[in-house]
Amino acid sequence: MKKILVITCFLALGFAISCNEDELNKVNPNGVTFETYFNNEAELRAGVNSVYALVQSNSLTSREWFFTHDLHSDEMASGGGQLETPRNQLLIGVQDPNNSLVNAVWRGWYRVIHRANVIIEKAPTVKSVPDATRNRLIGEAKFLRAWAYYELGTMWGGVPIYTEFVKSVDGAKGRATQKEVYDVAIADAKAAAAALPATYDANNLGRATNAASQMLLARIYLQQGDYTSAKTELMKIVDSGLYKLTDDYLDLTNEEGEFNSESILEVVFAPSGGAYDWGSDGDNGTAPREEAVRSQEYSAIGWRNVIPSNKLLNSYEMKSKGDAKDDPRFDMSYWKTGDKFNNGKDLMTDDIVQGNFSTVGGKEMKVSWRKYSVIYKVNAGYAQSGINMRIMRYADVLLLLAECENELGNSAKAVSLVNQVRARKSVNMPPLPTKNFPAVTKAEVFNAIMHERYVELAAEQVRDFDIIRWRKNGKVTTDPLSYFQKGKHEFLPIPQTEIDNNPKLELKDQNPGY
Repeated sequence: MKKILVITCFLALGFAISCNEDELNKVNPNGVTFETYFNNEAELRAGVNSVYALVQSNSLTSREWFFTHDLHSDEMASGGGQLETPRNQLLIGVQDPNNSLVNAVWRGWYRVIHRANVIIEKAPTVKSVPDATRNRLIGEAKFLRAWAYYELGTMWGGVPIYTEFVKSVDGAKGRATQKEVYDVAIADAKAAAAALPATYDANNLGRATNAASQMLLARIYLQQGDYTSAKTELMKIVDSGLYKLTDDYLDLTNEEGEFNSESILEVVFAPSGGAYDWGSDGDNGTAPREEAVRSQEYSAIGWRNVIPSNKLLNSYEMKSKGDAKDDPRFDMSYWKTGDKFNNGKDLMTDDIVQGNFSTVGGKEMKVSWRKYSVIYKVNAGYAQSGINMRIMRYADVLLLLAECENELGNSAKAVSLVNQVRARKSVNMPPLPTKNFPAVTKAEVFNAIMHERYVELAAEQVRDFDIIRWRKNGKVTTDPLSYFQKGKHEFLPIPQTEIDNNPKLELKDQNPGY
Protein backbone atom coordinates (compact mmCIF):
# COMPACT_ATOMS: atom_id res chain seq x y z
CA MET A 1 0.00 0.00 0.00
CA LYS A 2 2.58 2.57 1.09
CA LYS A 3 4.77 2.09 -2.00
CA ILE A 4 2.10 3.13 -4.49
CA LEU A 5 2.26 6.87 -3.98
CA VAL A 6 5.78 7.65 -5.06
CA ILE A 7 7.28 4.68 -6.84
CA THR A 8 6.31 5.84 -10.32
CA CYS A 9 7.49 9.38 -9.92
CA PHE A 10 11.13 9.06 -10.84
CA LEU A 11 10.96 7.20 -14.10
CA ALA A 12 9.87 9.30 -17.07
CA LEU A 13 9.11 12.53 -15.35
CA GLY A 14 12.43 13.08 -13.64
CA PHE A 15 14.00 13.80 -17.02
CA ALA A 16 11.25 16.20 -18.00
CA ILE A 17 11.39 18.51 -15.04
CA SER A 18 14.80 18.13 -13.45
CA CYS A 19 17.00 21.17 -13.27
CA ASN A 20 20.58 19.98 -12.81
CA GLU A 21 22.98 22.52 -14.30
CA ASP A 22 25.31 19.90 -15.78
CA GLU A 23 22.44 18.49 -17.80
CA LEU A 24 21.03 21.73 -19.19
CA ASN A 25 22.91 21.44 -22.46
CA LYS A 26 22.04 17.80 -23.06
CA VAL A 27 19.04 16.78 -25.14
CA ASN A 28 17.73 13.23 -25.00
CA PRO A 29 15.95 12.53 -28.32
CA ASN A 30 13.97 9.75 -26.64
CA GLY A 31 13.03 11.80 -23.59
CA VAL A 32 9.82 13.63 -22.79
CA THR A 33 9.58 17.43 -22.93
CA PHE A 34 7.26 20.11 -21.66
CA GLU A 35 5.62 20.21 -25.08
CA THR A 36 5.03 16.47 -25.42
CA TYR A 37 4.12 15.50 -21.84
CA PHE A 38 0.98 16.19 -19.77
CA ASN A 39 -1.57 14.87 -22.24
CA ASN A 40 -3.80 12.90 -19.85
CA GLU A 41 -4.67 12.27 -16.21
CA ALA A 42 -2.00 9.59 -15.71
CA GLU A 43 0.76 11.92 -16.85
CA LEU A 44 -0.54 14.78 -14.73
CA ARG A 45 -0.75 12.53 -11.70
CA ALA A 46 2.80 11.32 -12.36
CA GLY A 47 3.87 14.95 -12.47
CA VAL A 48 2.43 15.58 -9.02
CA ASN A 49 4.05 12.39 -7.75
CA SER A 50 7.40 13.71 -8.96
CA VAL A 51 7.01 16.73 -6.67
CA TYR A 52 6.39 14.45 -3.69
CA ALA A 53 9.44 12.47 -4.80
CA LEU A 54 11.69 15.47 -4.30
CA VAL A 55 10.24 16.06 -0.83
CA GLN A 56 11.16 12.44 -0.15
CA SER A 57 14.69 12.85 -1.54
CA ASN A 58 18.17 12.83 -0.02
CA SER A 59 18.27 16.66 -0.09
CA LEU A 60 15.09 16.85 1.94
CA THR A 61 13.20 14.50 4.25
CA SER A 62 15.17 11.30 3.78
CA ARG A 63 18.33 12.97 5.08
CA GLU A 64 19.48 16.59 4.88
CA TRP A 65 16.18 18.24 5.85
CA PHE A 66 15.87 16.48 9.20
CA PHE A 67 19.57 16.99 9.89
CA THR A 68 19.33 20.72 9.18
CA HIS A 69 16.27 21.22 11.38
CA ASP A 70 17.67 19.14 14.23
CA LEU A 71 21.17 20.61 14.20
CA HIS A 72 19.71 24.14 14.01
CA SER A 73 18.04 23.63 17.41
CA ASP A 74 19.07 22.96 21.01
CA GLU A 75 17.96 19.32 20.97
CA MET A 76 21.21 17.82 19.68
CA ALA A 77 24.79 17.18 20.71
CA SER A 78 27.60 15.58 18.75
CA GLY A 79 27.70 11.81 18.95
CA GLY A 80 31.48 11.94 18.59
CA GLY A 81 34.23 12.38 16.04
CA GLN A 82 32.12 10.58 13.44
CA LEU A 83 29.94 13.67 12.99
CA GLU A 84 30.93 15.19 9.66
CA THR A 85 32.33 18.73 9.61
CA PRO A 86 29.44 20.46 7.73
CA ARG A 87 26.96 19.00 10.23
CA ASN A 88 29.06 19.98 13.22
CA GLN A 89 29.34 23.51 11.81
CA LEU A 90 25.57 23.83 11.86
CA LEU A 91 25.38 22.32 15.35
CA ILE A 92 27.73 24.93 16.83
CA GLY A 93 26.63 27.85 14.66
CA VAL A 94 29.73 28.37 12.50
CA GLN A 95 28.16 27.47 9.15
CA ASP A 96 29.13 29.52 6.10
CA PRO A 97 27.63 29.99 2.61
CA ASN A 98 29.42 26.86 1.36
CA ASN A 99 27.91 24.53 3.97
CA SER A 100 26.74 21.40 2.15
CA LEU A 101 23.58 20.91 4.25
CA VAL A 102 22.49 24.50 3.75
CA ASN A 103 23.08 24.13 0.02
CA ALA A 104 21.26 20.78 -0.24
CA VAL A 105 18.10 21.94 1.52
CA TRP A 106 17.99 25.22 -0.43
CA ARG A 107 18.43 23.34 -3.70
CA GLY A 108 15.91 20.68 -2.69
CA TRP A 109 13.12 23.13 -1.94
CA TYR A 110 13.71 25.10 -5.14
CA ARG A 111 13.53 21.90 -7.14
CA VAL A 112 10.19 21.19 -5.43
CA ILE A 113 9.03 24.69 -6.42
CA HIS A 114 10.17 24.19 -10.01
CA ARG A 115 8.28 20.93 -10.40
CA ALA A 116 5.20 22.30 -8.65
CA ASN A 117 5.23 25.29 -10.99
CA VAL A 118 5.21 22.97 -13.99
CA ILE A 119 2.07 21.25 -12.69
CA ILE A 120 0.30 24.48 -11.78
CA GLU A 121 1.02 25.96 -15.18
CA LYS A 122 0.40 22.87 -17.32
CA ALA A 123 -2.57 21.28 -15.58
CA PRO A 124 -5.21 23.70 -16.97
CA THR A 125 -4.16 22.75 -20.52
CA VAL A 126 -4.82 19.00 -20.04
CA LYS A 127 -8.38 18.80 -21.35
CA SER A 128 -9.07 15.10 -20.72
CA VAL A 129 -8.90 15.37 -16.92
CA PRO A 130 -12.13 15.78 -14.91
CA ASP A 131 -12.27 19.20 -13.26
CA ALA A 132 -12.44 17.76 -9.74
CA THR A 133 -9.32 15.67 -10.32
CA ARG A 134 -7.47 18.54 -11.97
CA ASN A 135 -8.32 20.91 -9.11
CA ARG A 136 -7.15 18.39 -6.54
CA LEU A 137 -3.84 17.77 -8.30
CA ILE A 138 -3.23 21.51 -8.63
CA GLY A 139 -4.11 21.79 -4.94
CA GLU A 140 -1.46 19.23 -4.05
CA ALA A 141 1.15 21.09 -6.11
CA LYS A 142 0.20 24.37 -4.42
CA PHE A 143 0.44 22.77 -0.98
CA LEU A 144 3.93 21.49 -1.74
CA ARG A 145 4.98 24.88 -3.13
CA ALA A 146 3.56 26.58 -0.03
CA TRP A 147 5.50 24.21 2.23
CA ALA A 148 8.68 24.96 0.30
CA TYR A 149 8.26 28.73 0.61
CA TYR A 150 7.39 28.42 4.32
CA GLU A 151 10.64 26.53 4.91
CA LEU A 152 12.73 28.87 2.77
CA GLY A 153 11.20 32.02 4.24
CA THR A 154 11.68 30.86 7.81
CA MET A 155 15.24 29.57 7.40
CA TRP A 156 16.59 32.24 5.06
CA GLY A 157 14.19 35.20 5.29
CA GLY A 158 13.59 36.93 1.97
CA VAL A 159 14.37 34.61 -0.96
CA PRO A 160 13.70 34.62 -4.72
CA ILE A 161 10.07 33.86 -5.57
CA TYR A 162 9.14 31.81 -8.64
CA THR A 163 5.46 31.25 -9.41
CA GLU A 164 5.99 29.88 -12.90
CA PHE A 165 8.60 27.43 -14.07
CA VAL A 166 11.78 28.98 -15.40
CA LYS A 167 12.04 28.57 -19.16
CA SER A 168 15.38 30.34 -19.74
CA VAL A 169 18.37 31.72 -17.87
CA ASP A 170 16.76 35.14 -18.13
CA GLY A 171 14.09 34.00 -15.70
CA ALA A 172 16.22 34.41 -12.57
CA LYS A 173 14.71 36.40 -9.69
CA GLY A 174 16.26 38.56 -7.00
CA ARG A 175 15.45 38.43 -3.29
CA ALA A 176 11.93 39.22 -2.18
CA THR A 177 11.11 40.19 1.41
CA GLN A 178 10.22 37.57 3.98
CA LYS A 179 6.67 38.92 4.10
CA GLU A 180 6.34 38.54 0.33
CA VAL A 181 7.54 34.94 0.61
CA TYR A 182 5.03 34.22 3.36
CA ASP A 183 2.27 35.92 1.35
CA VAL A 184 2.88 33.51 -1.55
CA ALA A 185 2.89 30.56 0.84
CA ILE A 186 -0.37 31.72 2.46
CA ALA A 187 -2.10 32.18 -0.88
CA ASP A 188 -1.00 28.72 -2.01
CA ALA A 189 -1.99 27.07 1.26
CA LYS A 190 -5.43 28.70 1.17
CA ALA A 191 -5.96 27.50 -2.39
CA ALA A 192 -4.82 24.02 -1.39
CA ALA A 193 -7.16 23.92 1.62
CA ALA A 194 -10.10 24.74 -0.63
CA ALA A 195 -9.16 22.15 -3.26
CA LEU A 196 -7.97 19.17 -1.21
CA PRO A 197 -10.11 16.45 0.37
CA ALA A 198 -10.26 15.66 4.07
CA THR A 199 -9.20 12.04 3.54
CA TYR A 200 -7.94 9.61 0.90
CA ASP A 201 -8.38 5.91 0.26
CA ALA A 202 -5.69 3.46 1.37
CA ASN A 203 -3.84 3.65 -1.94
CA ASN A 204 -3.29 7.41 -1.65
CA LEU A 205 -2.22 7.88 1.96
CA GLY A 206 0.57 10.40 2.18
CA ARG A 207 -1.00 12.97 -0.11
CA ALA A 208 -1.72 16.41 1.29
CA THR A 209 -5.18 17.02 2.75
CA ASN A 210 -7.09 20.16 3.64
CA ALA A 211 -6.07 19.67 7.29
CA ALA A 212 -2.40 19.63 6.29
CA SER A 213 -2.99 22.90 4.45
CA GLN A 214 -4.71 24.38 7.51
CA MET A 215 -1.83 23.29 9.73
CA LEU A 216 0.64 24.85 7.32
CA LEU A 217 -1.32 28.09 7.35
CA ALA A 218 -1.30 28.11 11.15
CA ARG A 219 2.46 27.63 11.22
CA ILE A 220 3.01 30.51 8.80
CA TYR A 221 0.70 32.82 10.75
CA LEU A 222 2.50 31.97 13.98
CA GLN A 223 5.85 32.91 12.46
CA GLN A 224 4.29 36.33 11.86
CA GLY A 225 2.82 36.60 15.35
CA ASP A 226 -0.76 36.41 14.03
CA TYR A 227 -2.31 34.28 16.76
CA THR A 228 -5.90 35.01 15.78
CA SER A 229 -5.51 33.70 12.24
CA ALA A 230 -3.48 30.72 13.45
CA LYS A 231 -6.19 29.83 15.97
CA THR A 232 -8.85 29.96 13.24
CA GLU A 233 -6.96 27.40 11.13
CA LEU A 234 -6.14 25.12 14.06
CA MET A 235 -9.76 25.10 15.22
CA LYS A 236 -10.81 23.86 11.78
CA ILE A 237 -8.67 20.77 12.36
CA VAL A 238 -10.04 20.25 15.88
CA ASP A 239 -13.63 20.79 14.80
CA SER A 240 -13.32 18.33 11.89
CA GLY A 241 -13.38 15.46 14.38
CA LEU A 242 -11.03 13.46 12.17
CA TYR A 243 -8.07 13.41 14.51
CA LYS A 244 -7.35 12.29 18.05
CA LEU A 245 -4.27 11.48 20.12
CA THR A 246 -3.11 7.92 19.62
CA ASP A 247 -2.73 5.93 22.83
CA ASP A 248 0.82 4.67 22.39
CA TYR A 249 3.53 7.34 22.16
CA LEU A 250 5.85 4.82 20.50
CA ASP A 251 3.45 4.57 17.55
CA LEU A 252 4.26 8.16 16.62
CA THR A 253 7.66 7.26 15.18
CA ASN A 254 7.63 3.51 14.53
CA GLU A 255 6.59 1.65 11.39
CA GLU A 256 3.54 -0.07 12.82
CA GLY A 257 1.98 3.24 13.86
CA GLU A 258 2.02 4.90 10.45
CA PHE A 259 -1.12 6.82 9.48
CA ASN A 260 -2.62 6.50 12.95
CA SER A 261 -5.42 8.66 14.34
CA GLU A 262 -2.99 11.47 15.19
CA SER A 263 -1.28 11.70 11.80
CA ILE A 264 -2.05 14.71 9.60
CA LEU A 265 0.85 14.48 7.13
CA GLU A 266 3.55 11.87 6.60
CA VAL A 267 6.27 11.50 3.98
CA VAL A 268 6.10 7.90 2.82
CA PHE A 269 9.14 5.62 2.90
CA ALA A 270 9.44 1.91 2.20
CA PRO A 271 12.25 -0.60 1.66
CA SER A 272 12.91 -0.77 -2.09
CA GLY A 273 15.39 -3.63 -2.11
CA GLY A 274 18.33 -1.50 -3.20
CA ALA A 275 21.13 0.56 -1.73
CA TYR A 276 20.36 4.11 -0.65
CA ASP A 277 21.08 6.64 -3.39
CA TRP A 278 23.57 8.87 -1.54
CA GLY A 279 24.71 10.74 -4.64
CA SER A 280 21.48 12.12 -6.08
CA ASP A 281 17.81 12.75 -5.48
CA GLY A 282 16.71 9.58 -7.23
CA ASP A 283 15.77 11.08 -10.59
CA ASN A 284 18.93 10.19 -12.46
CA GLY A 285 17.43 7.28 -14.36
CA THR A 286 18.23 4.68 -11.72
CA ALA A 287 15.63 2.61 -9.91
CA PRO A 288 13.75 4.59 -7.27
CA ARG A 289 15.01 4.49 -3.70
CA GLU A 290 12.39 4.93 -1.02
CA GLU A 291 14.31 4.33 2.19
CA ALA A 292 15.26 6.98 4.74
CA VAL A 293 18.57 7.00 6.60
CA ARG A 294 17.35 8.54 9.86
CA SER A 295 17.76 5.25 11.76
CA GLN A 296 21.25 4.65 10.43
CA GLU A 297 22.38 8.22 11.14
CA TYR A 298 21.03 8.48 14.71
CA SER A 299 20.82 4.85 15.85
CA ALA A 300 22.48 3.73 19.10
CA ILE A 301 24.29 0.92 17.27
CA GLY A 302 24.57 2.74 13.95
CA TRP A 303 26.60 5.82 13.12
CA ARG A 304 25.13 7.70 16.08
CA ASN A 305 26.20 10.99 14.52
CA VAL A 306 24.10 12.99 16.94
CA ILE A 307 22.72 12.33 20.40
CA PRO A 308 20.17 14.23 22.51
CA SER A 309 21.61 17.29 24.22
CA ASN A 310 22.10 17.28 27.97
CA LYS A 311 19.77 20.26 28.12
CA LEU A 312 16.94 18.27 26.53
CA LEU A 313 17.59 15.10 28.55
CA ASN A 314 17.47 17.03 31.82
CA SER A 315 14.27 18.87 30.87
CA TYR A 316 11.97 15.90 31.48
CA GLU A 317 9.93 15.81 34.66
CA MET A 318 11.44 13.35 37.12
CA LYS A 319 10.69 12.39 40.70
CA SER A 320 14.33 13.11 41.54
CA LYS A 321 13.62 16.77 40.74
CA GLY A 322 10.49 16.90 42.89
CA ASP A 323 8.00 16.07 40.15
CA ALA A 324 5.12 13.71 40.84
CA LYS A 325 6.40 11.01 38.47
CA ASP A 326 9.00 10.29 35.84
CA ASP A 327 7.84 11.34 32.38
CA PRO A 328 7.39 8.08 30.39
CA ARG A 329 8.29 9.92 27.19
CA PHE A 330 11.93 9.85 28.30
CA ASP A 331 12.17 6.06 27.99
CA MET A 332 10.05 6.10 24.83
CA SER A 333 12.29 8.67 23.11
CA TYR A 334 15.79 7.37 23.94
CA TRP A 335 17.86 4.19 24.10
CA LYS A 336 20.00 3.83 27.22
CA THR A 337 22.52 1.34 28.53
CA GLY A 338 20.61 -1.67 29.87
CA ASP A 339 17.63 -1.31 27.51
CA LYS A 340 16.41 -4.32 25.54
CA PHE A 341 16.06 -3.93 21.76
CA ASN A 342 15.33 -6.16 18.74
CA ASN A 343 11.97 -7.21 20.20
CA GLY A 344 13.60 -7.78 23.58
CA LYS A 345 16.21 -10.22 22.29
CA ASP A 346 19.32 -8.05 22.70
CA LEU A 347 20.78 -5.89 25.46
CA MET A 348 22.11 -2.36 24.95
CA THR A 349 25.64 -2.20 26.41
CA ASP A 350 28.23 0.57 26.30
CA ASP A 351 30.64 -1.49 24.19
CA ILE A 352 28.25 -1.69 21.22
CA VAL A 353 27.42 2.04 21.29
CA GLN A 354 30.12 4.26 19.83
CA GLY A 355 30.82 7.85 20.76
CA ASN A 356 30.04 10.31 23.51
CA PHE A 357 28.38 9.98 26.89
CA SER A 358 25.56 12.18 28.20
CA THR A 359 25.04 13.54 31.69
CA VAL A 360 21.54 12.95 33.07
CA GLY A 361 20.69 13.88 36.63
CA GLY A 362 24.40 14.15 37.40
CA LYS A 363 25.17 10.65 36.08
CA GLU A 364 27.16 9.80 32.97
CA MET A 365 25.53 7.35 30.58
CA LYS A 366 25.25 6.63 26.88
CA VAL A 367 21.90 7.88 25.59
CA SER A 368 20.80 7.64 21.94
CA TRP A 369 17.76 8.53 19.89
CA ARG A 370 14.99 5.93 19.86
CA LYS A 371 12.58 7.88 17.65
CA TYR A 372 12.65 6.52 14.08
CA SER A 373 15.22 3.90 15.12
CA VAL A 374 14.44 0.56 13.47
CA ILE A 375 16.44 -1.41 16.03
CA TYR A 376 13.37 -1.78 18.20
CA LYS A 377 12.57 -4.79 16.00
CA VAL A 378 15.87 -5.75 14.31
CA ASN A 379 19.54 -5.85 15.30
CA ALA A 380 20.70 -3.76 12.36
CA GLY A 381 22.03 -0.39 13.39
CA TYR A 382 23.33 0.53 9.94
CA ALA A 383 20.16 -0.41 8.09
CA GLN A 384 18.12 2.14 6.20
CA SER A 385 14.46 2.00 7.09
CA GLY A 386 11.02 2.39 5.62
CA ILE A 387 9.60 4.28 8.61
CA ASN A 388 7.49 7.22 7.42
CA MET A 389 8.58 10.69 8.47
CA ARG A 390 5.77 12.34 10.44
CA ILE A 391 5.51 15.98 9.40
CA MET A 392 2.31 17.06 11.15
CA ARG A 393 0.42 15.45 14.01
CA TYR A 394 -2.49 16.29 16.26
CA ALA A 395 -0.52 16.85 19.48
CA ASP A 396 1.26 19.68 17.70
CA VAL A 397 -2.13 21.15 16.77
CA LEU A 398 -3.24 21.12 20.41
CA LEU A 399 0.00 22.67 21.69
CA LEU A 400 0.04 25.39 19.03
CA LEU A 401 -3.59 26.10 19.83
CA ALA A 402 -2.65 26.36 23.50
CA GLU A 403 -0.01 28.93 22.57
CA CYS A 404 -2.61 30.93 20.63
CA GLU A 405 -5.14 30.80 23.46
CA ASN A 406 -2.55 31.96 25.97
CA GLU A 407 -1.50 34.89 23.79
CA LEU A 408 -5.15 35.84 23.23
CA GLY A 409 -5.88 35.99 26.96
CA ASN A 410 -7.41 32.53 27.44
CA SER A 411 -4.82 30.94 29.70
CA ALA A 412 -7.25 28.50 31.34
CA LYS A 413 -8.17 27.12 27.92
CA ALA A 414 -4.47 26.90 27.05
CA VAL A 415 -3.82 24.81 30.16
CA SER A 416 -6.66 22.42 29.31
CA LEU A 417 -5.20 21.88 25.83
CA VAL A 418 -1.74 21.11 27.22
CA ASN A 419 -3.33 18.69 29.68
CA GLN A 420 -4.94 16.79 26.81
CA VAL A 421 -1.47 16.00 25.49
CA ARG A 422 -0.16 15.10 28.95
CA ALA A 423 -3.11 12.76 29.45
CA ARG A 424 -2.20 10.48 26.53
CA LYS A 425 -2.83 6.93 27.75
CA SER A 426 0.80 5.80 27.58
CA VAL A 427 2.07 9.08 29.07
CA ASN A 428 -0.50 9.96 31.74
CA MET A 429 1.39 12.87 33.29
CA PRO A 430 -0.28 14.82 36.10
CA PRO A 431 -2.36 17.75 34.82
CA LEU A 432 -1.10 21.29 35.10
CA PRO A 433 -0.58 23.12 37.36
CA THR A 434 2.21 21.11 39.03
CA LYS A 435 4.92 21.97 41.56
CA ASN A 436 7.51 22.84 38.91
CA PHE A 437 5.02 24.17 36.35
CA PRO A 438 2.50 26.30 38.29
CA ALA A 439 0.83 27.55 35.06
CA VAL A 440 -1.20 30.36 36.64
CA THR A 441 0.08 33.56 35.06
CA LYS A 442 0.39 34.07 31.31
CA ALA A 443 4.18 33.79 31.58
CA GLU A 444 3.94 30.57 33.59
CA VAL A 445 1.53 29.05 31.10
CA PHE A 446 3.84 29.96 28.24
CA ASN A 447 6.74 28.34 30.09
CA ALA A 448 4.68 25.18 30.50
CA ILE A 449 3.80 25.19 26.77
CA MET A 450 7.46 25.59 25.84
CA HIS A 451 8.36 22.68 28.09
CA GLU A 452 5.62 20.45 26.74
CA ARG A 453 6.60 21.14 23.14
CA TYR A 454 10.25 20.41 23.97
CA VAL A 455 9.60 16.94 25.39
CA GLU A 456 6.54 15.91 23.36
CA LEU A 457 7.96 16.86 19.95
CA ALA A 458 11.66 16.23 20.54
CA ALA A 459 13.59 15.54 17.30
CA GLU A 460 10.47 15.98 15.17
CA GLN A 461 11.83 18.96 13.23
CA VAL A 462 9.75 21.67 14.90
CA ARG A 463 12.00 22.94 17.69
CA ASP A 464 14.19 25.17 15.52
CA PHE A 465 11.16 26.91 14.02
CA ASP A 466 9.70 27.27 17.52
CA ILE A 467 12.88 29.04 18.60
CA ILE A 468 12.86 31.25 15.51
CA ARG A 469 9.31 32.47 16.05
CA TRP A 470 9.65 32.88 19.82
CA ARG A 471 12.81 34.91 19.27
CA LYS A 472 11.23 37.02 16.53
CA ASN A 473 8.03 37.59 18.48
CA GLY A 474 9.89 38.60 21.67
CA LYS A 475 8.88 35.55 23.72
CA VAL A 476 12.28 34.54 25.07
CA THR A 477 14.64 36.60 27.19
CA THR A 478 17.59 34.18 27.02
CA ASP A 479 18.11 32.64 23.60
CA PRO A 480 17.87 28.82 23.65
CA LEU A 481 20.92 28.58 21.37
CA SER A 482 24.08 29.14 23.40
CA TYR A 483 26.02 30.41 20.35
CA PHE A 484 23.34 32.83 19.13
CA GLN A 485 24.68 36.17 17.83
CA LYS A 486 22.11 38.87 17.15
CA GLY A 487 22.39 40.09 13.59
CA LYS A 488 23.67 36.76 12.28
CA HIS A 489 21.96 33.64 13.54
CA GLU A 490 18.41 34.77 12.81
CA PHE A 491 18.86 33.20 9.36
CA LEU A 492 21.02 30.69 7.53
CA PRO A 493 23.45 31.94 4.86
CA ILE A 494 22.28 32.14 1.26
CA PRO A 495 24.29 29.40 -0.54
CA GLN A 496 27.33 30.82 -2.29
CA THR A 497 26.44 28.84 -5.41
CA GLU A 498 23.14 30.74 -5.59
CA ILE A 499 24.87 34.11 -5.37
CA ASP A 500 27.45 33.03 -7.94
CA ASN A 501 24.96 31.64 -10.46
CA ASN A 502 21.93 33.91 -10.03
CA PRO A 503 22.52 37.12 -12.05
CA LYS A 504 19.97 38.95 -9.91
CA LEU A 505 21.94 38.39 -6.69
CA GLU A 506 25.13 40.06 -5.48
CA LEU A 507 27.33 39.67 -2.40
CA LYS A 508 25.40 42.49 -0.74
CA ASP A 509 22.28 40.29 -0.89
CA GLN A 510 23.84 37.78 1.51
CA ASN A 511 22.23 37.49 4.96
CA PRO A 512 23.97 39.57 7.68
CA GLY A 513 26.98 38.03 9.40
CA TYR A 514 28.03 35.81 6.50
